[in-house]
Amino acid sequence: MKSIILDVDGTLIDSMGVDPRLYFSSIERVLGPVSLRDLNDYDHVTDSGILGQILEENGFSGTGKLAASVKSMFMKGLNSHIEHVGSFPVIDGAVEFVERIRKSTDTSIAIATGCWRESALLKLKTSGFNIEGIPVATSDDSPSRVEIMRSALRMTGSDAGGVTYFGDAEWDERACHDLGWNFVAVGPRLGGIKSFSSIRL
Repeated sequence: MKSIILDVDGTLIDSMGVDPRLYFSSIERVLGPVSLRDLNDYDHVTDSGILGQILEENGFSGTGKLAASVKSMFMKGLNSHIEHVGSFPVIDGAVEFVERIRKSTDTSIAIATGCWRESALLKLKTSGFNIEGIPVATSDDSPSRVEIMRSALRMTGSDAGGVTYFGDAEWDERACHDLGWNFVAVGPRLGGIKSFSSIRL
């Protein structure tokens, strides 16, 4: 059985213009002014990975409580955005693509995202995705994107001879290279597909 593993932000939903802004705003509201890097310069471009590195590089202690406070602040901002602006736009054909895989008898599916689990589920469900029964691995499982992706594949229970990952950014492509997985770029960042409608299983 082959496996398809899917990223969330920028891949299934068009959220990259909002999500990072809310994330870093939440960090600064909790921690105050801190030294930040460009997104692609963090060792692990995931919610827990970036925050852990920021806390370490800025000399914070009691990081568990601070991380929980940042996550809580972020979720408040995310809920507020969805309440006042609406759900995030869906990448063309993505909902239907997920449903096609769910009904497939020879393809397993999982979500592997650098988001925290709570935020990933909120964004997907409010954007119209039915993810009941779909394994979801997040940065609550590991700060490492590679480990998150490995965890997602394990959750499928498949010994998949072929794994294809759909993602939108350089860190997705690097992780697929490290894992030896097929990579399909989505969106303009890497000149990827604009729609899932033409993807065949």
